[in-house]
Amino acid sequence: MEKNETIIRTIITPGQKPTAAQILEIEAASMMPVNPDDDAPELTKEQYAEMAAIARSRKAKNIKPVIALRINPETLEIAKSTGKGYTGFLSRLLDNAIKDPQMVAKSM
Repeated sequence: MEKNETIIRTIITPGQKPTAAQILEIEAASMMPVNPDDDAPELTKEQYAEMAAIARSRKAKNIKPVIALRINPETLEIAKSTGKGYTGFLSRLLDNAIKDPQMVAKSM
């Protein structure tokens, strides 16, 4: 660490927005050059290519088909009331329910 550097630790709670000062600090940091060192060496073209291949592979595995589904309006409102990302919530809920034989039998 250089002489003039100071480590500032901040606890961030879920949903907390950054302050104006923090936004300015983030913007200033984004303009600073990246200086590779022993702890974080510069990546080679081969390493970038390997990481890109891994990312493509993972993305291909995570592609989910889009379907149309009729749903009770009250159920949809309850799901929407959970907030942003309610469709992911519904997907996980359906995943869990379909794996539960009792839930499947009850819903038939």
